[in-house]
Amino acid sequence: MNRILNLFLIIVLISFCSCEKVELETDVLVIGGSTSGVVAALSSARQGAKTTILEEGPWLGGMLTAAGVSAVDGNTKLPSGIWGEFRDSLIQRYGSKEALQSGWVSNYLFEPSVGNQIFQNMVKNEPLIIPYFGARVIHIEKRDKGWKIEVSAPKKKFTLNAKIVIDATELGDIAAQVGVPYDLGMDSRDTYMEAIAPEKENNVIQDLTYVMILEDYGRDMTIDEPEGYDPVLFYCSSQSDRCQKQPMSRTLWPKDSLLSYGRLPNGKVMINWPINGNDYYVNAVEQTKEERTKSFEKAKLKSLQFLYYLQTELDFNTFSLSKGVFPTSDDFPLIPYHRESRRIRGHTTLTVNHIAQPYEQLQPLYKTGIAVGDYPVDHHHACHPDAAQLPELHFYPVPSYSIPMGCLIPENIDNFIVAEKSISVTNIANGTTRLQPVVLQIGQAAGVMAALSIQEDISPAKLKVRKVQSQLLETGGYLLPYLDVPKDHPRFKIYQRIGATGILKGTGMNVGWENQTWFFPDKQLSQSDLDHALSVMLAFDNISPPASLRNRDILIWLIQLHFTISPNKPEPYWTKNIKSLSKFLGFDVEPMENISRGNFAVLLDAMIDPFNSQPIDLYGKYILDN
Repeated sequence: MNRILNLFLIIVLISFCSCEKVELETDVLVIGGSTSGVVAALSSARQGAKTTILEEGPWLGGMLTAAGVSAVDGNTKLPSGIWGEFRDSLIQRYGSKEALQSGWVSNYLFEPSVGNQIFQNMVKNEPLIIPYFGARVIHIEKRDKGWKIEVSAPKKKFTLNAKIVIDATELGDIAAQVGVPYDLGMDSRDTYMEAIAPEKENNVIQDLTYVMILEDYGRDMTIDEPEGYDPVLFYCSSQSDRCQKQPMSRTLWPKDSLLSYGRLPNGKVMINWPINGNDYYVNAVEQTKEERTKSFEKAKLKSLQFLYYLQTELDFNTFSLSKGVFPTSDDFPLIPYHRESRRIRGHTTLTVNHIAQPYEQLQPLYKTGIAVGDYPVDHHHACHPDAAQLPELHFYPVPSYSIPMGCLIPENIDNFIVAEKSISVTNIANGTTRLQPVVLQIGQAAGVMAALSIQEDISPAKLKVRKVQSQLLETGGYLLPYLDVPKDHPRFKIYQRIGATGILKGTGMNVGWENQTWFFPDKQLSQSDLDHALSVMLAFDNISPPASLRNRDILIWLIQLHFTISPNKPEPYWTKNIKSLSKFLGFDVEPMENISRGNFAVLLDAMIDPFNSQPIDLYGKYILDN
């Protein structure tokens, strides 16, 4: 009896201990190990903040890994920050850039598990990051200076007290839970004056996809005919005499392109085929967890139907789902590929107008840039029942662009940052900001903002824009997408700083499929360049123009400005004469030649330092009373 009693007491004690709530402290909590989430955690920890990351699944990387979309879209020539670090890790893993060009959809294709391994290793190498897998937020509530979060993880429940929370979930679930206002679906044309938006708003979001990774088994692998299979749905997925009518105008490729499109370095094939393939329409954002599960099963069924079509109609019967690619029982990815989510209402909202004509907007948001993108506006709506009535938004051309800092900060809640695809952009703009390299950079900026908020004990909305941008520049981040000034250029930071002041404008253009912006540092400074520079600089001082655009006169003018704006600062040695200036710039300067844009930027940065001396707000306007 004593033994039984003792055993009973032990069981009770163990049960009591296991139910005891553990309370933990963290500086920054990142909810979601998504594409932006893992980078936000890395960025925050590298800035010295104790960081916790919660991920419901076993993998890190979100759409790049767990969703199986291991083909990077855009930013090929803009390897900003941790996106560039991830790219370089892929190159090192596979041996060369060329090894990653195994399919024609992207310059960087890789195995999803390799992407996960890279992110896992990056996290393990940061001692200030504590990751929790299989972790789910049960409850979150605002405190006076932070957040209290109830977490359910395998074999335990615990409470986290966090100073800053970053929502990096796929659909913006945490932002909605804490009461951040948001939009969902297409905006009306009049809401943001976007000419290509529909006349009336609606609740239509982009199609999602359950990606498939296929393997050639060398023998017939035809699956059983899936429920509801109808080959007519897929006749227009490639060139075919049976293709009679498409809901939207799209180029049809030869059938072999369906497999070569997403061929991975190991010879396996990623099927994420947008042209009457395995895209699937459902607006699951507001659904319950159970409803989402049912919707996602239907999306998987659509992919299986497409696989059956490939096997039986296009003669790819030796290809089938590769075994063991994902830690799932059905060999599908851990999550679907979500192209769209809730879009918060932030301090600023990026529209397609800001992207297409950044220098002509009332709010010069490009000046607050914290990330860059260069992909066209690409929306997937072909699977919607009313696809023919929706705007044609496939590859609408825009120049490369910057993501404004204020898009990550909700307008109504402090100490909360939003990342992933839920930032404050219009439905149209989401068609390009949703791409992986941009989302990676959004995560990096979110992490920097969170860490700086901790250091300065202020909310993210009160951070100095220039301080955030300076920190991003120090870590190889781009503020502006200058194609002709790579981040290893000796003047990279200078041109980024001067470009962000708006004193010198970049030139955006479309070249084929590429969306570009050029700084043209070697071009001579034109009179229109100078006129624009003066119009910007007049905003913070009474400035007279130089006598001419010649090197000598520009130097004299800048010396005068230097003493007018900064009377207590010593005159730099290189302003003494042209010979000293030549030594400073690194080449012989002809005094009577017109100055180049690049040299003008360098001298402005050194003599006036407008980037740091003239602060701006979240809307890109100069703070003149500082």
